[in-house]
Amino acid sequence: MIPGFDPDSFVAATLAEDLGPGGDVTSQAVIPADARFAGVMASRDAIVVAGLPLAEAFFRALDPNCTVDRLVEDGARVAPGAPLLRLSGLARALLTAERSALNTVQHLSGIATMTRAYVDVIAGTGATLLDTRKTIPGLRLLEKYATRMGGAQNHRMGLWDAAMIKDNHVAVAGSVEEAVARAVRAGIARIIVEVDRLDQIEPALAAGATHLLLDNMAPDMLREGVALIAGRVPAEASGGVRLDTIRAIAETGVTYISVGRLTQSAPAADIGLDFTPLA
Repeated sequence: MIPGFDPDSFVAATLAEDLGPGGDVTSQAVIPADARFAGVMASRDAIVVAGLPLAEAFFRALDPNCTVDRLVEDGARVAPGAPLLRLSGLARALLTAERSALNTVQHLSGIATMTRAYVDVIAGTGATLLDTRKTIPGLRLLEKYATRMGGAQNHRMGLWDAAMIKDNHVAVAGSVEEAVARAVRAGIARIIVEVDRLDQIEPALAAGATHLLLDNMAPDMLREGVALIAGRVPAEASGGVRLDTIRAIAETGVTYISVGRLTQSAPAADIGLDFTPLA
């Protein structure tokens, strides 16, 4: 489902965290071993869905013979009340897996839903929404998958796939030019340079920057920066971008807009799972 992601290990570790050394003592005490349930996972709000294959994996991990029907695909936009997944199987197993499955789908769908809201606002401007590395440790691949489901494009997946020269790197290197030059000499193909002043643009480009991040600039300043860059490299706006400001930023002509809050601040989607006993 997600390149580089091991769903079996994720499911096993998540269930182990919840089960601990004693297992689901409530279900073991209250639910007969042979009791069966049917259930429907549904959204209570309008959302963009993400994480349903993982939800299915949680249930199958504890009841390999359960029946699971995904009623929508990840990336779908659904209305309030829309059923997402239907399942039936051993009641103990389904109840034990319920919270892990819901937590995952709620979190990822929340990210996808917020992302889609930002994508919709900048539609038609030509700007592309990017995510960032502001992710929960251990969940980066999942959270960046969720932003893709919402219509964003992944930025750097980690520290390894591009250089990003920021103010602290420049402070140690002595100048923007020297910092970029060192990255060029190191043979790094993608060199992103954060600039917070217009007079840093030409030195960064002359030294070999392949992408400029215009940091915390107001729309008028962004427009000037885009004009100075003149299409030589992609221009990215970043810093303090909100849903009510992103359209004006996109209309300055920037190529990309990166938004940390997509993974840092998205509220969980309101999704429920109701079970009924089977005879």
